[in-house]
Amino acid sequence: MDDDVVSVRYIVDDVQAAIDFYTGHLGFTLHSEHLPAFADVRRGSLRLLLSGPASSGARATPPDAATAGRNRIHLVVDDLDAEIEHHRDAGLSFRSDLVEGPGGRQILLADPAGNLVELFTPAG
Repeated sequence: MDDDVVSVRYIVDDVQAAIDFYTGHLGFTLHSEHLPAFADVRRGSLRLLLSGPASSGARATPPDAATAGRNRIHLVVDDLDAEIEHHRDAGLSFRSDLVEGPGGRQILLADPAGNLVELFTPAG
């Protein structure tokens, strides 16, 4: 993946409707889709990950963060297990269990203010 691309995940109710909105109204282009679970659209260096209810990204969201504002930055890591161990050893707080899905594996980490950071390793 290009180091100049920034990925942001949005949890959406309807992936196709989100694709239509971002590509039809905001100048994004469709990069990939795995309907009904997931798609990603791009505009410049922003890669917007659109995760529907069936996606592993949406399932990783804690129940108490299931309303607007549950968005998080998405950081791709090479070795998710090593990252989890490192952060647990440092006493950092995780907000989800490790979740696996068709696109990869992820876990949510909370920053000191409670904002969510997704650590992700792609499948394959």
